[in-house]
Amino acid sequence: MPIVAPSILSADFGRIADEVATVTAAGADWIHVDVMDGHFVPAITIGPLVTRAVRDATAVPLDVHLMIEEPERHIAAFVEAGANRMTIHVEAEACDDPAAVLRAIREAGALPGLALNPETRLDEVRPYLRDVALLLVMTVHPGKGGQHIEPGWEERVQQARRMRDEAKASFLIEVDGGIKSFNAAQAVAAGADVLVAGSAIFESQDYAAAIRALRGPA
Repeated sequence: MPIVAPSILSADFGRIADEVATVTAAGADWIHVDVMDGHFVPAITIGPLVTRAVRDATAVPLDVHLMIEEPERHIAAFVEAGANRMTIHVEAEACDDPAAVLRAIREAGALPGLALNPETRLDEVRPYLRDVALLLVMTVHPGKGGQHIEPGWEERVQQARRMRDEAKASFLIEVDGGIKSFNAAQAVAAGADVLVAGSAIFESQDYAAAIRALRGPA
């Protein structure tokens, strides 16, 4: 059964603590926190202060996705705010040494992850497969919620699974972007262990039913 990580990017930020508590009670396994800096992606979202508010509203792991330049500058602040997992992008220009940043995340007390955009070749992450606890295969271009999933995403997830097997690694494979009840089973069949879903959950009338639909038959 896949791990379901609701993305608060689609939540009502005016009542974020209530939204997080409600989706936790509805069965969320993790909470996915999208951090954008206006540089790596055009949008600006949240920082450690809101992450701390999310942490205070739930006991489930916080899966913090850093869509930012120079992620190493912010590791300590997000760990102090309650991040359990922290994922950086292999494409971040200022991230010259991903292995060192991943190491720093682990040393700070969080589990490190590495993300890549739809246009990035999976071979770009191959050198770091033994350094990560999670590989995030973006199925849309990062920076905005509610996008339609990119063509060819299933093949990329399948390739990530093959790379994991070849490396004899044990990281989780996460997919983020355009995940809905009608394609969640495809994602899991392709090799995804973690489903990030925003609008599929937060725009529904029943969060628990939406999460059950993503998980599929028991």
